[in-house]
Amino acid sequence: MMDQPTLGRGAAAPLAARMRPRTLDEVVGQRHLLRPGSPLRRLADADGADSAGTSVILWGPPGTGKTTIAQALANSGGRRFVQLSAISAGVKDVRAVMDEALRERDFLGEGTVLFLDEIHRFTKAQQDALLPGVEQGWVTLVAATTENPSFSVISPLLSRSLLLTLRPLDDDDLAEVLDRATAAEHGLGGDLELDGAARDAIVRLASGDARRALTTLEAAAAGARAAERERILPDDVESASDQALLRYDRDGDEHYDVISAFIKSVRGSDPDAALHYLARMIVAGEDPRFIARRLMILAAEDIGVADPQGLVVAQAAAATVQLIGMPEGRIPLAEATVYLATAPKSNAAYVAIDAAIADVKAGGIGRVPPHLRDAHYPGAKALGHGRGYEYPHDAPLGVVRQQYLPDELVGREYYRPLPHGHEREIGERLAKLRRITRGE
Repeated sequence: MMDQPTLGRGAAAPLAARMRPRTLDEVVGQRHLLRPGSPLRRLADADGADSAGTSVILWGPPGTGKTTIAQALANSGGRRFVQLSAISAGVKDVRAVMDEALRERDFLGEGTVLFLDEIHRFTKAQQDALLPGVEQGWVTLVAATTENPSFSVISPLLSRSLLLTLRPLDDDDLAEVLDRATAAEHGLGGDLELDGAARDAIVRLASGDARRALTTLEAAAAGARAAERERILPDDVESASDQALLRYDRDGDEHYDVISAFIKSVRGSDPDAALHYLARMIVAGEDPRFIARRLMILAAEDIGVADPQGLVVAQAAAATVQLIGMPEGRIPLAEATVYLATAPKSNAAYVAIDAAIADVKAGGIGRVPPHLRDAHYPGAKALGHGRGYEYPHDAPLGVVRQQYLPDELVGREYYRPLPHGHEREIGERLAKLRRITRGE
């Protein structure tokens, strides 16, 4: 198992690699983690093997400095830095690192920082292999993840590690990163000037991701040089990145956060916010069938009988998307989104079925009243099945007084219509129906 060296700052390396901070003092952003006396500062100040025993899980979106912080920790104490990726490493690789770290500590007194990228991709068995080295302090584990560690990291490892949350860089942070890279000798060398509007465009496209900002800057600088200009212009940025690449991992937290915000915006009757989140999913390449399915669920759960057409519209949108595909499918999805967002809301039917299910599971069943039982098979009438049943269509109003619930549940009310949309009328009608059927 070979140590992974810190990426060099030679001109051949990508700009993002050349500009990677070597110490915590060079890190831009994450001020909440880098204050004097913070756990990261104390860990960086410890020397060699003395720092072992404190492991860290860094949770945050891409480009916020997880790898940078891990390397800075290794550099600060003169420790060995070993990097593994959960995409390609296995239990054998982990054990090899642990064995080597133990030898280095015992014979040379040198500590080892093991940086494990994308730990959420490790299986439970693979994460279990890390425990001996973490428990015994053979390594300082710095694990990075873009997914919620509460769901993706095993409890024993979580309980033995500091969980630190990294935040997306703000606009001022990204502007500082870009200015540093433009002026630094190991960056663009100061031979190009970054136009203010071009800087703003890169910041906007980067969406809090320093690596993306530097990659865009490097491509824009190449365009300016090809045009034999000494100034990077907005047109260079546009050519380098013709559309913003949204931070949206269909298998990660952002997927769930955006669809959650989408559903809650429709439920909250804000079509503008709902369309915004719909657009984010469409641009990021979300499966339109997934969006359509969620709209159908929402129509049944949150709109219900207040506007029965809501489910029809959602189903029509789903069928249309299935037939025509994208990009045209965005139109029926938008139509359904606006319709559902502006429709009256009621979860009364949803609440009613859950209440009825809860009763049944709790044993509130009871036998079907004899007059409602099937009387069509031989011998049924001799058992009294169907005797006394009142046929509603024979009554002038089409409704008769009659017990429908089992004896144990007489008087139970599950469905309570809300005074919204179509349910307002249903509520008035249902009150009259119950007075007749129940003799109230």
